Amino acid sequence: MREVAREAGVEITNDDPQLVVVLGGDGTMLRAFHEFLGGAPVIGVNFGRFGFLASMQPDDLEEGLRRVFAGEYVVLPLPTLDYEQNGTRSVAVNDVVVGSGALGRLVELEWAIGGESLGVVPSDAIIAATPSGSTAYNLSNNGPVLMWGIDAMAVSFVAPHSLHARPLVVPRGRDVVVTNRTADIPLALIADGQRVGEVAPGDAVSVLLGDAKILLATLPDVTFLTRFRSAFA
Repeated sequence: MREVAREAGVEITNDDPQLVVVLGGDGTMLRAFHEFLGGAPVIGVNFGRFGFLASMQPDDLEEGLRRVFAGEYVVLPLPTLDYEQNGTRSVAVNDVVVGSGALGRLVELEWAIGGESLGVVPSDAIIAATPSGSTAYNLSNNGPVLMWGIDAMAVSFVAPHSLHARPLVVPRGRDVVVTNRTADIPLALIADGQRVGEVAPGDAVSVLLGDAKILLATLPDVTFLTRFRSAFA
């Protein structure tokens, strides 16, 4: 990468970059999105497993970066999630999961959208995902996949003990509020795969599309659908 950058007359710097190049998997991409949220666009070379967010594979690194350093890339602004608990608000890039903190223990989750209660669902967890996160845990849970460009979040339950709990796509402006109605155990609060807190019995977490955007850079010919075909064929 350094050699290609030198040949292209591109300076590699950690100081106020105009473009961030990530060598890693989707987890590394997520860390870069958090670090440069709303700043420099992020483009990835996949050295992980799926690498759905990455634009290039290792074999394509040199030719791909030559194109990138010549300005041959597009930038896609994608929505994030704001999640709030006890007055503290934080940002997630992929997803927010509220679920059982005890392995194999069913929990009671009350959920409401835009102030309208949808009842209590016994399940393992509930997932709220952005379009970029809809192809992660949400996809493996049979939740709806959102193409990039859709300004909405996907909501799905994990192993619901109910015939009425169905995945939903929620538009911007509607919050999803999840309340722990389990009498005796706290819930785990997980954001982008990291456990960030607990939800005590009777407490709630609200999730909605945030104002901040991640900036995903990609080669013009590497689209959402080309990634989708290669990753999940």
